[in-house]
Amino acid sequence: MLDLDQDSTAPTTNATMFTKKEGLPTDTMKRTGDWIFSQEIPADVTVHAGGTSFALHKFPLVSKSGFIRKLFSESSDPDLSDIEIPDVPGGAETFELAAKFCYGINFEIGTENIAALRCVAEYLEMTEDYAIGNLVGRTEAYLNEVALKSLGGAISILHATEEFLSIAEKVKLVNQCIDAIALVASKESRFSASGGSENSSDGVYSSSSHSKPIDDWWAEDLTVLRIDIFQRVLIAMIARGFKQYALGPILMLYAQKSLRGLEMFGKGRKNMEPKQEHEKRVVLETIVSLLPREKNAMSVSFLSMLLRASIYLETTVACRLDLEKRMGLQLGQAVLDDLLIPSFSFTGDTLFDIDTVQRILNSYLECKDEGNRMGDYNADDQEYILPPQNDMEQVGKLMESYLAEIASDRNLTVLRFISIAECIPEQSRLTEDGMYRAIDIYLKAHPALSDMERKKVCSVMDCQKLSREACAHAAQNDRLPVQTVVQVLYYEQQRLREVMDSSNHSNAESSSLSPKANANSASTALAPKANANSAVVRSASTDEYASLRRENQDLKLELAKMKMQLKEIKKQTAESAPPSTPSANKPPLPKKSLINSVSKKLGRLGALVRPDVLTSSSKGRNKPGKDRRHSVS
Repeated sequence: MLDLDQDSTAPTTNATMFTKKEGLPTDTMKRTGDWIFSQEIPADVTVHAGGTSFALHKFPLVSKSGFIRKLFSESSDPDLSDIEIPDVPGGAETFELAAKFCYGINFEIGTENIAALRCVAEYLEMTEDYAIGNLVGRTEAYLNEVALKSLGGAISILHATEEFLSIAEKVKLVNQCIDAIALVASKESRFSASGGSENSSDGVYSSSSHSKPIDDWWAEDLTVLRIDIFQRVLIAMIARGFKQYALGPILMLYAQKSLRGLEMFGKGRKNMEPKQEHEKRVVLETIVSLLPREKNAMSVSFLSMLLRASIYLETTVACRLDLEKRMGLQLGQAVLDDLLIPSFSFTGDTLFDIDTVQRILNSYLECKDEGNRMGDYNADDQEYILPPQNDMEQVGKLMESYLAEIASDRNLTVLRFISIAECIPEQSRLTEDGMYRAIDIYLKAHPALSDMERKKVCSVMDCQKLSREACAHAAQNDRLPVQTVVQVLYYEQQRLREVMDSSNHSNAESSSLSPKANANSASTALAPKANANSAVVRSASTDEYASLRRENQDLKLELAKMKMQLKEIKKQTAESAPPSTPSANKPPLPKKSLINSVSKKLGRLGALVRPDVLTSSSKGRNKPGKDRRHSVS
């Protein structure tokens, strides 16, 4: 027999089930239970519920439970003594509490068992139709008056309903909990529409609310919910006025907890069961669908983590494209690690996912071209979020660093290297030092490239934008094609000539101003100062001119060395080539080779370094056109 007598003398408190109320026969029920135990009446029915057998009495059960009453009334056996209740909500423990209620025995009720009690009361049909103050009414009163008044209690009850969700949905317990959570959260959160900082003049929400951290004591509690219930809670919160951009921290907490354990690095096989993989895929796709649409609501590093998980779990294409577009909108805030997304293909492809990064960059460029930024002024809802600063230069440096990082990959082809290099906008590259560094790393990692392939790789670089340090390094770089080195030296010579032209022009201006200063020397005492300043200018100009002359001589010497190397190459080629027999009918055509074109160019450069040309050059000399960038002839 089920021993229930030990709880019959439990004291009644505010949290007990049977608090005395007017019109409710709690004393009668208790006296009935006491009489049954005092008379030691043997059990006349055995109930099998939740895998446990309970030896009980028929009268207390049928007086409260419509379900058990129907079992007896509809049975063909008048002496029915065995009852099966296999699917009782909450199992044997909850049925034991319901049996105690039928016997009038007091027991405590709390947020940990109220959900199961409410569902078992509905399952056993313990309604007011069979007894006044029955279990359904008691549990409803406790839910409305106590349990659902606090956010933590509502979340705990909602989490408990996941074990018997179908009947909890039937009694609308799930909706009750969701509505209670949304209502309390919208009131307590500083990000909600009712609690946000408002401008009293026009009702526009201040953008300073973005900088306030969210109180996550209850956001942590939400992470225990199942993903479909979690989604319903967030939708209800937004409907109650909760600001959508404030969902960011909640989604981050949920994603970090639910996606924990994914091995998203390297090309190892997935170490998880198909069912577990499917569950995580559903979680990820749901989180992405709930992400706020406002710009800067989520960090780029978090979006990058979601994108890696999306590729690893093979989510839908729409999910991945959505994440790529979001990253493109905030590419100016990204760092190099955010773009180093591993490639999860097993076909021997590149180490990193280059196609994904290229699509992210294209999204950024499309956003720049169209001007449709998330966060611009929206005249419909009168909401203004500060627009981002111009980050084109920062994005250019980031992509150059990314290109240098992937350049050492042996599987990276020339075409893929050039394609991603050409996507970097020229206006974002103030200098070409970053591009030169990436090219140098690529040529070093791929020594077997042909001359034509090396020329194609170097064609993405504008030699005119190289700094002096980069030019000095490129002039001695054996990995670069000869044509690229000649271009670098040519543009460096031209730059030096322009500097010297401007220096000569400043000297001429200072000499023309000195007679005027001497003519006014008798009026004030400023003449000695003017002469001193003029002397300082001339001295500085002389020093700079001497320095430029030295650099010019060094470059000229370097050109001479290259000319000698070219002659040696030509001589070796001529010795190794077999003699050709000229045609009897036609005279031999003059040979045209690379050395002739380079020699002509060097001859032209020789005129640039003559002293008479240096002194007679003017400031208005025209620069070579852009079309001479990749040619030396």
